[in-house]
Amino acid sequence: MYLYILKRVLSTIPVVVIVVLFVFLMLRLAPGDPAAVIAGDYATAEDVERIREQLGLNDAIPVQMYRWIAQLGSGDLGTAIFSKLPVTTLIGQRLEPTLLLSLTTIVFTVLIAVPLGTLAAYKAGSWIDRFVMLFSVAGFSVPVFVLGYILIYVLAMQLQILPVQGYKSPFEHGFWVFLRHMVLPTMTLSVIYIALIARMTRASVQEILQEDYVRTARAKGQSEFKILMRHALRNAAVPIVTVIGLGIALMIGGVVVTESVYNIPGLGRLVLDAVLARDYPVIQGLILFFSFVYILINLLIDLSYTFFDPRIRY
Repeated sequence: MYLYILKRVLSTIPVVVIVVLFVFLMLRLAPGDPAAVIAGDYATAEDVERIREQLGLNDAIPVQMYRWIAQLGSGDLGTAIFSKLPVTTLIGQRLEPTLLLSLTTIVFTVLIAVPLGTLAAYKAGSWIDRFVMLFSVAGFSVPVFVLGYILIYVLAMQLQILPVQGYKSPFEHGFWVFLRHMVLPTMTLSVIYIALIARMTRASVQEILQEDYVRTARAKGQSEFKILMRHALRNAAVPIVTVIGLGIALMIGGVVVTESVYNIPGLGRLVLDAVLARDYPVIQGLILFFSFVYILINLLIDLSYTFFDPRIRY
């Protein structure tokens, strides 16, 4: 078991190296002069040269790469051009809202999507099954920002039962105040993932329900609930967990839009602000941070396979 975990951890090292090189080359080898883009249209040659010196763009590419890797090795993601703060500090300041929004979205998504998909598979061909499939299509079709504005208009402006925008930390304002401000963003961000996971759960569970050992369990007189939980859902867990992991990774893009709609000061807003300000060190640091999160999630998903199905070995 420990050897398997070590192999999976070591297999992520080449991926990390490729990501680091890609992020480094993205700025250095892209068309145009990054310093001129950052300086703006009305900057003088002295301003552009000052920014190039600040970013170290006047050095040779190997020198820049060595300095970049040395900085990463010490945990330094660079310094923001405009705020003059370390990128790690900016990420730390914005991490809590994004982390808690992602956590509430994941919990809400799994609690709704997995039972919904399982019920649809058990009631295949019924109106419940058709409703789940219709919801899945609608969830994929409606853009996140459109759904967000619809929920704001109905639940916040018309019914006035939830706050329109903003974020309240549970550590400063209490859990219930935090939860009220998280309901709309969580619902907005989770709809597409509920549709995705419910659809995959239905397909996986429906396939398992056709297996011989399920018919044998029914012949032995086991209850349908026990069959669904012990036989169907557990054996269908691997593809479901895979989709959940992919959904978490894809959530990064949804967080940017959702935090912008609901004015949440998280990493998504930081990405948008950095892009609009053309703050390349911040953009680089955020791409690297999100890439590491994506790699870590995929590693944890791979490791979880052996828990759900001990037959799986690499």
